[in-house]
Amino acid sequence: MGVTTLAPNSADDPLAYRPVALVDLLDRVLATGVVITGDITLAIADIDLVRVSLRALIASVGALAPPEPEATQ
Repeated sequence: MGVTTLAPNSADDPLAYRPVALVDLLDRVLATGVVITGDITLAIADIDLVRVSLRALIASVGALAPPEPEATQ
C-alpha cells in the first residue's frame, strides 16, 4: 500500500512553498482582477425563505479601462 501526500513536493515544484508578501498579493490582485461569488440561503425546516446571490469584482481602474490609443504627431 503506497502513501500519497496532498501537498506538493518542493523537489517537484520549487515555487510551491514560496512565501508571498501581502503587498505582492494585493498588487497582483489589483493588476489582474479577481471575481468573488457566493450564495447564501436562509431556510427554516428545509424551506428556503431567502436566497441571496453575491458577485463582486475587485480590480484597479487601470486593469478595467481599455488602453488609450497613442497620439501621433
